[in-house]
Amino acid sequence: MSRANPFSDLDDFAPESPSRPVAAEAIDQLAQASGFPSRKAHEGPSPAPARPPRRHTTGRNRQINIKATEETIRALYSIADDMNLPLGAVLEQALVALNEKRKR
Repeated sequence: MSRANPFSDLDDFAPESPSRPVAAEAIDQLAQASGFPSRKAHEGPSPAPARPPRRHTTGRNRQINIKATEETIRALYSIADDMNLPLGAVLEQALVALNEKRKR
């Protein structure tokens, strides 16, 4: 007994007729008349330059996700860049300093 091939008769799914290309100007006019906004990039201020990636091989293998203000995040990254340390090392040093300050 052989199995029937489910893909043997797919003639019903053939395209009825090939589509005709439409001019880009006609599409733009139709979109504008219908009130659809353009997805083209707007000229404006250029984004801030990308910082170089931070790649450090450490023994840290746990992740922490915290919410912070933009100022706090910028300060953390700035300190990490200035000290050439990964974010985890900066956090560890900050926690040690805070702990010492609390013990006084």
